[in-house]
Parts: sequence; structure tokens; C-alpha cells
Amino acid sequence: MEELTPLQQAYLLTRELTERQKRQQLFYLYPEEGELSRYKYPKHMEFFAAGAEHRERLMMAANRVGKTWGIGGYETVLHLTGLYPDWWEGTRLKRPIRAWAAGDTTETVRDIIQYKLLGNHGEHGTGLIPHSHLEDTTSRSGVPNAVRDIYVKHESGGTSMLSLKSYDQGRESFQGTEQDLIWLDEEPRMDIYSECLIRTMTTKGLIICTFTPLQGMSEVVQSFLEDGKIPGTA
Repeated sequence: MEELTPLQQAYLLTRELTERQKRQQLFYLYPEEGELSRYKYPKHMEFFAAGAEHRERLMMAANRVGKTWGIGGYETVLHLTGLYPDWWEGTRLKRPIRAWAAGDTTETVRDIIQYKLLGNHGEHGTGLIPHSHLEDTTSRSGVPNAVRDIYVKHESGGTSMLSLKSYDQGRESFQGTEQDLIWLDEEPRMDIYSECLIRTMTTKGLIICTFTPLQGMSEVVQSFLEDGKIPGTA
């Protein structure tokens, strides 16, 4: 470094900081101050805190308001890693967990959920899961660059496992194993949602839903609404 000009040194330091931030994105969300300050996202904070009392939660909102990245993905990674911030008021899972994350199709799961959690293909560890805690992945056959399972280091010791699933695999693919956490990004059919309830019943696990209600007042949507009405409407 001493042989470099001040401008070259500044460039290298900036590049190093950028690379570190790419591999630790989880820690830059919801700070005390700044553009992403948690105080600017009261609905997000309310959703997180509700996890301490409610096993099932739905964030139903418009597109492009951060449901996948800042809510479903963020909370899922906290539970997988145990890296809860000091301000966290929701449920804390104090051991490695088994979890699912699911969306519409294997392709959209790859392009949305997988990308948010892992980063681009060939750059895994640059998504929400910190590079330091990403232990391994397995590939999904038949879909280029798609991941099936993600293994994540938990702070308590041991390894959490997250399996990526899709609704087009059918209800049968959601049968079988107990889960501590299920994140449904995009609205599922009621038969799939019912299977998820069963998978989390004995563990008293969490179900997180993040979607825009494109199917209108569906059976799944109405199951979350008191008297079948959206809060704040007549």
C-alpha cells in the first residue's frame, strides 16, 4: 500500500469495503439511523414483533415495497443463523432449524427467493445469508442454476437447513417432514397452505406469508382477515 498513490489506496479501500458489504448485507438492514433506519419502516417492525405471539403471519401489500427482501427473506435468515439484532422483539429460535421457502414455480423461486438469499449464480454469499454463515448448497436437477437445499451455520452451533420449494410441485411435495419455519413468498393454494400448517404443528413452528393478493379475496386471504374484511376498511 505504501508504494501506491493516495488515489490508488483510496480506490482499493473502497473496493474492499464494497466487497465486504456485499458479503454481509444482512447487517446493513434496519440500522438506528440513515436511509434504511428501522424507524422509517413501522409496518415492518410491527410484523416482526407480532411473531412473538402469532404462529401465522401475512404481510399483504403492493408490489415492490420490500416484502421479499426486507421482510420474508430478512426474518428467515435471522432464524436460520440466530443473528438477531439487539432491537429484535419477535420470536428467537435458539437452535439450528429446518425450514422451507416456497414460491410459484421452480424458475421464479430461483430468480427471486434464491437470488435474494444467495446472490447471483457463481457469487453465492452475496445475498442476505452472510458469506461467513453459508456452509453449502445442493443443486436442483432439471432447472439450470437452481438450488434445492441451503445449509447455514447457526450461532448456537450446528447447521440449519433451508429447502427451496415451489407450488407447481404440487401439494404432495409439501408432505412428510416437520418444519420450524415456512416462508411462503407469493400466495399458495389453500391445500398447500393447509399442508404447511400440518408440517409446523408439532414444532409450533412459524409460517410467514409475503404476497400481493392478485387472486382477490381468496380462501387463504380471508383466513387471515377478521370478519373477512381488510383492516381499516368499512
